[in-house]
Amino acid sequence: MARIKIDLPPKFSFETELPVRITDINYGGHLGNDALLGLVHEARLRFLKSMGCSEHDVEGAGIIMSDAAIVYQAECFYGDVLKFQVSAGDFSRAGCDIFYKITNAKTGGPVAEAKTGIVFYDYQAKKVLPVPEGFRKRFV
Repeated sequence: MARIKIDLPPKFSFETELPVRITDINYGGHLGNDALLGLVHEARLRFLKSMGCSEHDVEGAGIIMSDAAIVYQAECFYGDVLKFQVSAGDFSRAGCDIFYKITNAKTGGPVAEAKTGIVFYDYQAKKVLPVPEGFRKRFV
C-alpha cells in the first residue's frame, strides 16, 4: 500500500496550541483520527483570524475545503497539548494547500503532519474565484 507523503514548507507563519479534550478520545484510549481533523480545522480558523480573515472572507472570497490528508506519527492522550504550526503554499489559480506540523507542546515530539486543500469561492454566485493576490503574496 502506498503511503501518503506531505511535503511541509521550510517555515511556518503561524502557530497555536490546542488541548486534547476528553471528547477527542476514541475507544482505543487515544486521540481519534476524526477528532484530529477537527483540531486541524480549529487551527486553520485561528490561522485565518490571525490575518484578519475568516472562511467566509479572505479578501472578499470564501473558501471551500477540497481535500485533506493526515500522516499520523504518535499517539496523543487526554490532557496533552498540541502545537500546530500552520502556513499556506502550493498555490494554483484558484486554491492552495494549508499545511500543519503538529507536535506535542510539552515534549516537542512529532504527532502528525497534515494538509487541507482549499479553493476560493463566491458563495453568492456559486463559482470558483482566483486566489486573492494579497493572500498569495503573504506566502510566496
